[in-house]
Order: sequence, then C-alpha cells, then structure tokens
Amino acid sequence: MDHSVKKLPDAELWVMQLVWRFPPPVPRAVIEQAAAESRPMAQTTLLTQLTRLAKKGFLRVEKQGRSSIYTPLVSRKEYGAVQSRRFLDTIFSGSISAFANALCDKALTPEELDELRRLLEEKRK
Repeated sequence: MDHSVKKLPDAELWVMQLVWRFPPPVPRAVIEQAAAESRPMAQTTLLTQLTRLAKKGFLRVEKQGRSSIYTPLVSRKEYGAVQSRRFLDTIFSGSISAFANALCDKALTPEELDELRRLLEEKRK
C-alpha cells in the first residue's frame, strides 16, 4: 500500500469518484455528463479539478483528438485503504478495538454489523 497517497480535498475527491465509476480510460465527455447528472458545475471548474488530479498523480491524461481521456493511477480501493488507515491512526490512535467499539456503539445498524462480520470472516480464510 502506498502511504504517500495524499488526502484529496472534497471537490477533487468528488471528481475522482466520478472517474472511478467508469472503466478506464474515461473520456472527458463521460465525466462531464456524470457530473452534470449529480452536481452541475462549470466545465472550466471540472477541467481545473481534472488537471489538479493529474498533477497530483491521481490521473493520467491522454489526448484523443480534440478531447482527453483519463486513466486513474490510484484505485478507489487503494485510496480508501490509505485514508482508512490514516483515519484510524488520527482519530483512534491506531487502536482497532477503539474504532470497532465506536462502530458497534451507534454507528452501524445490525445489518451492517452482520455484513462487517461476514467480511471479516471471509478475510480470515
């Protein structure tokens, strides 16, 4: 796991989540359409976010005619794993038991606890 993966600002994370929704490489038009359906923003704003993500090493940009296509260089799974570890270390001083107690206390429904138990048992095998 690459611990150098930085935490993204909310706006950039939202754009990455759009990119992760589609099989790579993702044409800019597809990202623009997905953005327009969920949270309309100016095209220039979206392009600025995509450029920032490329500069930070999250996306590779390739020209395709007059447009661009984007390929994630950091997977959703990798980003989630690094940020989850960072959250655990920051909020719970790295204590998985303190984190689990907080989740069990009120954060998760009984169904979510059952799902978590199932996932943990699968990972154990």
